[in-house]
Amino acid sequence: MIVEYIRYTIPETRAQDFEAAYQTAQESLRASPHCLGFELSRCHDAPDHYILRIQWDSAEGHMQGFRKSAHFPPFLAAIRPYVPDIEEMRHYDVTAVQWTR
Repeated sequence: MIVEYIRYTIPETRAQDFEAAYQTAQESLRASPHCLGFELSRCHDAPDHYILRIQWDSAEGHMQGFRKSAHFPPFLAAIRPYVPDIEEMRHYDVTAVQWTR
């Protein structure tokens, strides 16, 4: 498994539309067998900052499986207006340092 983090800066005036776009885009993520889960979080202390966390089966599953599938075009169409607002988009390997209550 690999985790993709996408950090956005979205002005308050666009926040509602941004979240609505991901309400639409999530259907493509849910439909992909390569996507294991996701969450969109909004910063409590700086509400114009968002982080999308997506768990993929692998980097290849994301880049080759999802991005070359029929699920990617509708996903991109939904979030395209917000691509210029991306500050970071990277894959991270999960380490052994983790805990959940």
